[in-house]
Amino acid sequence: MNLLTDIVAAALASIPLLLTLGLVTLVLALAHFLLIRRNRDLGNERLFSRQLIMLALTLVGLVAVILALPVSEGARNQIIALLGLLISGVFAFSSSNIFANLAAGVLMRMTRPFVLGDFISVGEHFGRVAERGLFDTEIQSESGELIALPNSYLTSRPIATLRSDGALVSAELSLGYDTHHADIEPLLLAAAKSSGLQDAFVQLLELGNFAIGYRVSGVLPEARGLITARSNLYKAILDGLHDAGIEIMSPTIMNQRPVPAEQVFIPAGGGHRQRLAQAAEAEAVLFDKAELAQQLAERKAQLSEQARALEEEAKGADGERKAAIKAQLERMREQRRELDAMTESGSEAAGAGQAGRS
Repeated sequence: MNLLTDIVAAALASIPLLLTLGLVTLVLALAHFLLIRRNRDLGNERLFSRQLIMLALTLVGLVAVILALPVSEGARNQIIALLGLLISGVFAFSSSNIFANLAAGVLMRMTRPFVLGDFISVGEHFGRVAERGLFDTEIQSESGELIALPNSYLTSRPIATLRSDGALVSAELSLGYDTHHADIEPLLLAAAKSSGLQDAFVQLLELGNFAIGYRVSGVLPEARGLITARSNLYKAILDGLHDAGIEIMSPTIMNQRPVPAEQVFIPAGGGHRQRLAQAAEAEAVLFDKAELAQQLAERKAQLSEQARALEEEAKGADGERKAAIKAQLERMREQRRELDAMTESGSEAAGAGQAGRS
């Protein structure tokens, strides 16, 4: 009789646990169907937040099941503490497993080093971002291959990003000392322009033992044509220099030709040529985002200083002057909010500034 009573009591005590298990299972299944299963065509990028919600619901459901266990309150608290310890241990010792990739994925959503459509270079990999998942990021290489990179791999290495709203395309070559740079620069600028680049500029990189190193760069408004634009730039450089009768010494050619002893390799008229104005200042193109960030910081500091001066003036003002000061302060606060918004969306603002210069 006592055994039967104990069985009935245990069964009754297990009813809350069974109900909780059933409810948690039903809620998780319904949430999975609504958030993920019927939206599989959204891609990993848009499913990321839904997957995080599912993870949070699973943890909440696990805690609910523990609370429904037919044990004493002290034992229940110990189980919850053990669960927290296990989760903390998993995250603490997960430098190379699935939880490290999960944490890295969340971190990259916060820092936004790149977005879908950007070209990135990390390690030996280069390609365009196709998907951003919960545990990995997929890029498509120049050969069309889809490469899945673990998120922890991306957060542990420097990432070079070419924005999708304006990428810098460059080409390097070396030319002999017997050709004046004033003859080279307009040809390289014309090659960049003919290949569809904007804000082109030329830099002298090196005075080598056998040749001068040049780099021509320009902004490509739509980065989706990066590969083709780079190839077109190379073709235009070859055509332009060869048509002008200029030899290209890249990468390095040790030129051995019989020449008279009195001959010197100085371009004719080199000392009397005027330096040609370039189409764009190199720093303005190369460091557009940094320049914009500096301008925003300086403007915010200026607004803060003006606001402090107006607040001091408002303390001793009255009537119409005080009302005018308050209105001016409100306008300055609105400008500050706009500047903060531009700072938060630095990539978009830099792209807009680049487009404005174009």
